[in-house]
Amino acid sequence: METRPYLDWETAKRFMTDVFKAYGVPAEDAAICTDVLLESDRRGIESHGCNRFKPIYLDRIKLGTLKPVTEIEILKETPTTVVMDAHDGMGMVASHKMMTMLIEKARTYGIACGAIKNSTHYGIAGYWTGMAEKAGMIGVSGTNARPSVAPTFGVEPMMGTNPLTWTIPTDEEFPFNFDCATSTIQNGKIEFYERSGKDTPAGLVVSEDGNTLTDSGEILRQIRAGHAALLPLGGLGEQTGGYKGYGFTTIVEIMSAALTGSPFMKALNGKDENGNPEMYHLGHFFIVINPEFFMGLDTFKKTAGDICRALRASKKAPGAKRIYTAGEKEHDAWMDRKDKGVPVGESIQKEFVQLRNELGLDYKFPWE
Repeated sequence: METRPYLDWETAKRFMTDVFKAYGVPAEDAAICTDVLLESDRRGIESHGCNRFKPIYLDRIKLGTLKPVTEIEILKETPTTVVMDAHDGMGMVASHKMMTMLIEKARTYGIACGAIKNSTHYGIAGYWTGMAEKAGMIGVSGTNARPSVAPTFGVEPMMGTNPLTWTIPTDEEFPFNFDCATSTIQNGKIEFYERSGKDTPAGLVVSEDGNTLTDSGEILRQIRAGHAALLPLGGLGEQTGGYKGYGFTTIVEIMSAALTGSPFMKALNGKDENGNPEMYHLGHFFIVINPEFFMGLDTFKKTAGDICRALRASKKAPGAKRIYTAGEKEHDAWMDRKDKGVPVGESIQKEFVQLRNELGLDYKFPWE
């Protein structure tokens, strides 16, 4: 049962947008960034919502490793492709521009692909693939990130958590939305555990000596120091399929960097050779596919829906109450939260109050 106080969506939206603007983000861009973050909380993905508002965006703006004004440069464009330079601005703003362009191209040509260089954290990948789905199309996206994942049989953090995300339209109330890291766990989830005073489950993080770690705060410190690493999907070694996650992580790393000639792996750790903070220079890639150019959107959506319904109706394991398809739990979270708002934990309550007071904003929160 939820014990945290709820902040209504409209107040959360206005407050976060006002804070972004106070940090120098233009009003239109601030609205985009806020919507991306709140979409995470709408879906119940709290690791990428309000939880990351201050540490990943505001603190980096203040530190100088994220530019609040995004200067987008189109480096190369064809009828079906776009290569973009975000010049270390807001990754969410550049990604919104990219997806808007690709959706229009796919309306005309059936498929469109794009990549962004010199970008920053772009929020949940499912927001961008979801833009395609809302337009009746299939969306695919991936991004590299600061190194935190070890290769199979390794213990050194080499690649990011590197999500490979698909959103597929169906004839149901919600799409098939597969949005997750290619590692066993992502940094944001460990950050959420730390803020909540919880340990990270065993078997997800490996130390330099090959042992598992569970103390969430210690894990974050060790990963940032390069002395621990997240494991790829499948876990340690090959017996449980860790090489599969390792392969997917590598695909995302290559696509994010090689399509734009961008930095990769250890070059994305946000530190220069002297250990001083520097820009992250992340890369993202995007694909939009228009089903109308195949057998038509209605046929596609029905088949996709039939597949999902058949999976959920299949025989359940003893004791299991329900089989889910990707995106269903996120839909359930929204159904539960749409009239309540976003639940706000104690650490984020303190951050919101601190930001309001520092910026002199006129807000009163329900936990006060």
